[in-house]
Amino acid sequence: MTDDKKIALLIDADNVSEKYLSGIIAEVSKFGTPTYKRIYGDWTKPQLAPWKASLLAYSITPIQQYGYTTGKNATDSAMIIDAMDILYTGNVDGFCLVSSDSDFTRLASRLRESGKFVLGMGEKKTPNPFKVSCEVFRYLEVLETKETAEETPVSSQQPQEVFQTGSEKLDMVVMGLPEVIAAIQQIVDATSNDEGWTYLSTVGNMLNKKYPDFDPRNYGFIKLRQLVLKSEFFHEKTFRSEAGVSNYMIKNKTSEADPPAKRSRPVRHPVKPGAKK
Repeated sequence: MTDDKKIALLIDADNVSEKYLSGIIAEVSKFGTPTYKRIYGDWTKPQLAPWKASLLAYSITPIQQYGYTTGKNATDSAMIIDAMDILYTGNVDGFCLVSSDSDFTRLASRLRESGKFVLGMGEKKTPNPFKVSCEVFRYLEVLETKETAEETPVSSQQPQEVFQTGSEKLDMVVMGLPEVIAAIQQIVDATSNDEGWTYLSTVGNMLNKKYPDFDPRNYGFIKLRQLVLKSEFFHEKTFRSEAGVSNYMIKNKTSEADPPAKRSRPVRHPVKPGAKK
């Protein structure tokens, strides 16, 4: 997935727990290389003390920001100012903003207006405006879960059984699996060739553009292909490129119980006896 983007990683320590840090670093690395790595907070507060060991392990620079006024979050302002300074240096291709605070909504929008890739991360409580202002958004609870490297084999599990897992297990505030399947079907219809086939990679790209917080892991799947196959609403075919890379294409299934589509035919009226044909 990575295309060697240079990414500025900026973390709001006031709204993020240190337990997520390893997952954050791993996820950012999928999209590029974190060059700037900064975390913001009032480090005189005892509740931020657990961060120390993690910051040393990942070489993240803590930025001290005192809370000058009770009830006001000075950390947000410092992080926003730094983000704009980094933007104008022109040294990065994108930003990763880690916070569950909606105050960074306008910052994310502004960075995207400047043509920068914006990856957002936050807990499930993150307000929707911040999520949709990012190009891609990831839930920290999902990153914390342990993932297996191997894909699980596709079984004969019924779609309704699949729909009962995943989002309910993680208690995420995301659209349900039936809505995801419907969205995939619409994308296939819109992008397929004359035979109804479209690339799975195209489907994944369009899903992320339409729903920034979409992630197969929200529903208990490592890959989009697993979700698609286990739903049993799609056909799949695989072929290898000249470089030996596997490419996947999918096609919507149509129910055999549905009547075939009727084609429009000219109406033929019966000829009366003795009438001229």
